[in-house]
Amino acid sequence: MRARTLTLCAAFGLSALGGSAFAEAAYCPDLLRLTDLAGTKNKFAYIARPPREGNFSDTTMPLTGWHDCSLYGSRTYTCDSPAFATAEEAEKALAATVAEVTDCLGDGWSKDESRSSPVYVVVRNGRGPVSITLSTDTVDDGRHLVRLSLFLRGS
Repeated sequence: MRARTLTLCAAFGLSALGGSAFAEAAYCPDLLRLTDLAGTKNKFAYIARPPREGNFSDTTMPLTGWHDCSLYGSRTYTCDSPAFATAEEAEKALAATVAEVTDCLGDGWSKDESRSSPVYVVVRNGRGPVSITLSTDTVDDGRHLVRLSLFLRGS
């Protein structure tokens, strides 16, 4: 069990040794910058690479420790966690990630209990138009992951 905890901590850039693991999430500075960019006039244009299939484009700013980060249109940023063997592991990672994200972003950010479930969570900022969804998903090879999507609400 301890080895699995250390593996999960390493995958998300957390400290498994004392202190607040959430404040030490390696992707926290990236996430803070993304929430700032989302509120600017050009939104994510600054971090967009040339378009790929559909309305997606790669990004110059992936979250540290996450994979397949991309932009969808001008209002949505998405990333996938490292993969897990079971759905249960992904659900545990989802719960830990929700805590990390809300701790990282600080005051004003909270889980919207009315729109969340064990496999899908909405994190909102009551003072601005940015929201984050975190959910579990299964990839083609049967492994499971956590998907983070940061987007602007409204028109």
